[in-house]
Amino acid sequence: MLIINIKENESIDKALKRFKKKFEKTGVLKELRERTSFTKPSVRRRGEVIRAAYRQKQYANENY
Repeated sequence: MLIINIKENESIDKALKRFKKKFEKTGVLKELRERTSFTKPSVRRRGEVIRAAYRQKQYANENY
């Protein structure tokens, strides 16, 4: 459970923004979306390989 301590004279908007940022860091929403649909392990692995190749290509373009 997330707990956000509201500081004295702090607006609700700022406190809500801090809550949203903290909530995003926990990864709850991402995990929920992953659990809604099943992906086969082979499809997941293929996606990881494609993403890794893309990252490697970006890194190579950036450094050379």
